[in-house]
Amino acid sequence: MLKLIDVEQLRLGMYIHKLCGSWMDHPFWRGAFLLDNPKDMRAVLASGLREVWIDTSKGLDVHPLPDETPAVEATSSIPPPVQTQAVSAAVLRVDAAQEAARAVHICAHAKQAVASMFEEARMGKALRGSDALEVVEEISNSVLRNPSALISLARLKNKDDYTYMHSVAVCALMVSLARQLGLDAEQVRQAGLAGLVHDIGKMMIPAEILNKPGKLTDAEFTLIKTHPAEGHKLLQRGSDICEVALDVCLHHHEKIDGSGYPKRLTGDQMSLYAKMGAVCDVYDAVSSNRAYKNAWEPAESLRRMAEWRNGHFDQRVFDAFVKSIGIYPVGSLVRLESNHLGVIIEQTEKSLLNPMVKVFFSIKSNSRIPAEIVDLSKPQCREKIVSHESAEQWGITDLKTLWSGVAT
Repeated sequence: MLKLIDVEQLRLGMYIHKLCGSWMDHPFWRGAFLLDNPKDMRAVLASGLREVWIDTSKGLDVHPLPDETPAVEATSSIPPPVQTQAVSAAVLRVDAAQEAARAVHICAHAKQAVASMFEEARMGKALRGSDALEVVEEISNSVLRNPSALISLARLKNKDDYTYMHSVAVCALMVSLARQLGLDAEQVRQAGLAGLVHDIGKMMIPAEILNKPGKLTDAEFTLIKTHPAEGHKLLQRGSDICEVALDVCLHHHEKIDGSGYPKRLTGDQMSLYAKMGAVCDVYDAVSSNRAYKNAWEPAESLRRMAEWRNGHFDQRVFDAFVKSIGIYPVGSLVRLESNHLGVIIEQTEKSLLNPMVKVFFSIKSNSRIPAEIVDLSKPQCREKIVSHESAEQWGITDLKTLWSGVAT
């Protein structure tokens, strides 16, 4: 039986069914667990949460004194808490600057949640999809408020947290792409979950191989290629794991020409979600710093992916992906007709070719100029993008800080 109780009534041995608050308001990635650790008890009490749902069929009950108000029981007139809600249509869109600060915290919390989730899976604990959906919901709502902020910030990762932040980034990219393709709310949520857990099989690969700075041997690459199947096994042992997540986990390295792995599927054999996973996985991988290579600029990443798409990606899915993040994604360094350099800070709704740019460098004088934000979509704006540029070529080392406001 489910009961809603005050946190002060908690005691060790109770089974927490739901923590009443945002996933970001407490330190647990899971919403349901047996409270059998004093450290976890202290963490709940210190979190600021006021109420929790407990399940008395799985753990101890509360024993109120005669003069106390009894805990609320979940009856036919009081529905039990829902594990996660659909992304609210009432979420209001905000600009990138407004969402950036919130996205920083969401990325940090999501990375910790994914790390805990993956480690528990590695240790043999079954994953509950309903718990992971709380993380997906926070990421999805951020993408709904502003598609660029979290997706761009999730590219800022180092080799030590790459696998976890890559999962956060692919989740956000899958959500954005699913919306661009016109999928419904439940399909968007499933796509997000698939992105979050698609690489869980990497927990079965030794860290020294995952983070190897040099070229992999044939034997090491063969081992790496087992991670989709290993991840699929881990997810099958879990509960509430949708078929979409299982599919994307197993098939996100397939290619439409049949040269991918592990099943060498062709485009006709791949699901829409597997095709989505293939695009999102590759984009975040090539646009992020890895142990063995530096990141390509976002626009350069798209250009190179466009060259591969005939054999690697589904045309319709790739085109929708470009529309979802922009031809010049946030963080791209571009040259303008005025011979100034600027960094893309936000997409505009009017045109993929006319985003908002922070102009900060004069090519003519080869020096910095006072930063100015220019909206290329404004009718009165005479600036145009000529090309994307390499930050390394121009000696610009703080590009990420310029567009994100986050010191790196």
